[in-house]
Amino acid sequence: MEPSSPTVLSGGSDTSEPAVARLKPNVVGLVGVVFMAVATAAPITAMTGNVPFMMSAGSGIGTPAAFLIAMVVLAVFSVGYTTMAKHITTTGAFYGFISYGLGRTAGLSAGLLATFAYMVFEPSLIGIFASFAHNTVADQVGVNIPWWVFAILMLVINGLGTWFGVAVAERLLVVLLATEVTVLTVMGVSVLLHGGGPDGLSLAPINPVNAFHGASAGLGLFFAFWSWVGFESTAIYGEESKDPKRIIPRATMIAVLGVGAFYLFISWMTISGNGQDKAMELAGSDNPMNLFFAPTERYVGHWAVDTMQWLMVTGSLACGMAFHNCASRYLYALGREDVVPALQRTIGKTHPQNGSPYLAGLAQTVFSALVVLAFGLAGKDPYAGLYTLMAVLGTMAILIVQAVCSFSVIAYFRTNHPETRHWFRTLVAPLAGGVAMIGVVLLLVLNMDTAAGSEAGSMILKATPYLVAAVALAGIGFALYLKRTDPDRYALLGRTVLEESHER
Repeated sequence: MEPSSPTVLSGGSDTSEPAVARLKPNVVGLVGVVFMAVATAAPITAMTGNVPFMMSAGSGIGTPAAFLIAMVVLAVFSVGYTTMAKHITTTGAFYGFISYGLGRTAGLSAGLLATFAYMVFEPSLIGIFASFAHNTVADQVGVNIPWWVFAILMLVINGLGTWFGVAVAERLLVVLLATEVTVLTVMGVSVLLHGGGPDGLSLAPINPVNAFHGASAGLGLFFAFWSWVGFESTAIYGEESKDPKRIIPRATMIAVLGVGAFYLFISWMTISGNGQDKAMELAGSDNPMNLFFAPTERYVGHWAVDTMQWLMVTGSLACGMAFHNCASRYLYALGREDVVPALQRTIGKTHPQNGSPYLAGLAQTVFSALVVLAFGLAGKDPYAGLYTLMAVLGTMAILIVQAVCSFSVIAYFRTNHPETRHWFRTLVAPLAGGVAMIGVVLLLVLNMDTAAGSEAGSMILKATPYLVAAVALAGIGFALYLKRTDPDRYALLGRTVLEESHER
């Protein structure tokens, strides 16, 4: 492994001027980190958007079991990830972890890939937010507002949230996420208290064997993993959290297991509330949202259906805001290390009062606006086009980074921290997690056309693997160029860490 030469950030007790502009410390606690990570998964969007498709074209009645399998795999991946987080705290997360484990070249490549993924996730969520908002306002208010108006609204909200700092974003996300989780939980608990629907509380949907008996087990499992994308963002907030060595590992496991239990329960109760045959019929109908609306109306009331429609809008807003925060922090992490001098003076700066990566946030807003504008001018549907294509692109990139991160954990603990080294936590778990993540990437490649739906013939979809490869190779190429021409700048790659967590 390449020797470490970190740029150390003071945790707040040191009043000396730091080498780089740092984020405001100690502003978010365990609950805030968990909520921001869970918001990226967008539980109500994952349920209403993914479950009907998983049932009709993927895992069938075994869809809840597919979530169970994904939860177990992601929990195993998180064992190594959280062990690494106990020793290295950096806003760059994957960028820093992989730089320390597999070297600076691999780290910069992975950092660019992770940044790229989070950057395209925001316009993706703008697409689904704009679509949900347009349809909900038209249905419930009777006003036909163009989808791009809602897209602009979300761009403004996300930009302001990052400008004023993570504490402001945390408060808004807590409210939005709590309401969307509550309405789905009310439906699920109501079905449970009524003893299920026509079939009672059958255990068939949660039997792992049934996850492989649908139309396409591979597609179903991929969408199950897709539903968690963003949970790993807990580590991004390490430098802004209170006691990151304790909070980040806990928040990650809570996000994985909590989201998993929620997905499992809600999808199971949804199938039970409709009855298995009726659930399959609704999932494949022209109005798949009725899979959720029907049991909600029957067991809770019509008011809950109306509320659920609005919460699908706010849930996608919360998800997009969370991804905007992630992208801004990755851009800031890459910029602050002075690898490219102009970046440290721009996206590597923090707001003098709010301690936020405000210029990185502004850059991310401009990027998202350009992507949305391009899709709008091309006449693409905000849901089928913008949301789906950007989500597939970002998911491929982030899954590859997760796989590489697992192997970096193994490499890091081979030569560091013998007191932490453990046959399961730092070898078996990350190895199994890395192999599983490679398997999920293969599932995506094999099912990419089906996942894209009506955009299966899109040039953007066909170019997706090549775009991801180009970003990764660009990172490798630039790192090797720096190593040859400017070793001092090369030595900075991925080495900015928070003092409290840096090994001494």
